[in-house]
Amino acid sequence: MSEVLWIDQPAKLLRRLQSAPSRIGLDTEFIRERTFWPRLALVQMAVDGDVLLVDALVPGMAEAIAAWLDAPHVLKVMHSASEDLVTFRCACGTVPRPMYDTQVAAALAGFGAGMGYQRLVAQVTGTTLAKGETRSDWMRRPLSPAQLEYAADDVRHLDALYQATLARLRELGREAWLEEDMARTAEQAAHDEPERWPHLGLRAAQFLDTAGQRRLLRLLRWREQQARAQDHPRSWILDNDLALDLARDPPADGTALQARLEATPKAPRKLGKSLWQALTTAVADEEQMPAVAAEPDRNAVRRLQDAVARRSADLGLPDGVLASRKQLEALLESGSWPQPLQGWRRRELEPVLQPLLARTGAAG
Repeated sequence: MSEVLWIDQPAKLLRRLQSAPSRIGLDTEFIRERTFWPRLALVQMAVDGDVLLVDALVPGMAEAIAAWLDAPHVLKVMHSASEDLVTFRCACGTVPRPMYDTQVAAALAGFGAGMGYQRLVAQVTGTTLAKGETRSDWMRRPLSPAQLEYAADDVRHLDALYQATLARLRELGREAWLEEDMARTAEQAAHDEPERWPHLGLRAAQFLDTAGQRRLLRLLRWREQQARAQDHPRSWILDNDLALDLARDPPADGTALQARLEATPKAPRKLGKSLWQALTTAVADEEQMPAVAAEPDRNAVRRLQDAVARRSADLGLPDGVLASRKQLEALLESGSWPQPLQGWRRRELEPVLQPLLARTGAAG
């Protein structure tokens, strides 16, 4: 059984880095329910057989954690790391590199897609882990013994998952696939850039005319700015339904807008003037705005999905690993391969999808 050590002094954490092994297990506990930015509370590290529980609330600890994240000679083994990466970037100003995500590795190795940590640990090691502290308040101090044990378990088995998935990837010759995915994931997480065309994420926007889609774009960009500035979830600023309603049927003036807000539950009543200005002020690039396309041809999407499913079966990959429906719709609509389908996925899929794309006129 590994020793569990509570680390509440940055100097202690930095001293361990001087003799760090070639890889560590890494995880976080954070809070985000009421904020835009995640708040890092605890970092768990499996290092040389010990589990370090690092109190991220201590002044100066973020910088010490960042030194570990940036260490090029230390592979950071994580599971389902996407939210952890965002949390590290916000708290520490960097993301872990190099990294190895055992959930992604398990999918590429054929264990299963989107496998949770507990399930994969049970499959690989036969150990059943408790789930009792998933909704704990990780900001409180001191943490309870149950919280400490739960947190330690989250990294205690990562090395076993690493070794099992890596062995299978090597058998299949797919290490390079994982390296591509990890590099893309880390690069995306390292850059905090708002979505340029957020209206494209709302399928209901297809029913708006061009002027309505432009109004929606203005509102969603305003919402993003407000959410980031106030550190509130986007939906707390302006929910999608109200944004679509205002874009579809804009009020005649600021007074009418305020009346609409007063009559709508959870509307941003105190932000009426700012909202009116956003609604009625063109953004510099809105004339370049791509329109939300109508629902793509379902039969064409189904043909692409069937071809992907056959190729996945040939490769022994779980459903959803090669391409999602959303990605295939984007490919069909634009004729261009979206970023998530570049690299090894495009090499595997292009021979089977290109004939189908040519039939629809979407080949590119």
